[in-house]
Amino acid sequence: MEHAIEIEVVAADRKVYSGRAVSLMVPGGSGYFGVLHGHAPLISTLAVGEVTITPVDEPPVLLAVSAGFVEVTPDRVTILADTAELAEEIDVQRARQARERAEARLRERTDEIDYQRAEAALTRAINRLRVVERRG
Repeated sequence: MEHAIEIEVVAADRKVYSGRAVSLMVPGGSGYFGVLHGHAPLISTLAVGEVTITPVDEPPVLLAVSAGFVEVTPDRVTILADTAELAEEIDVQRARQARERAEARLRERTDEIDYQRAEAALTRAINRLRVVERRG
């Protein structure tokens, strides 16, 4: 298909996704943006969020991602993420436990708690659960 783009999603530990798609939505550092074939070249930071890939002739693919970078060219998108998980790979129980731990840390009122780190952990856990929920 001439209007498809090559997409590759790579996490720090593995290649998570590789394939051709008609579109995708990415959580960029300044907000979500969509990519279609022929998109202008772009490099962006990657925020915690959901990547939605619409493959050629297949159902959408959902991924939970965290910090990293996105490179867009007219016919290719490369996502380099600290973490990336396909929705079907997410361990829901583990994500719930991570959310509960982060919430408990944020409720504590001690100088020993790194609140920024706890907030980041909470954001990642909520994102993972949201991606699973959207998948159905």
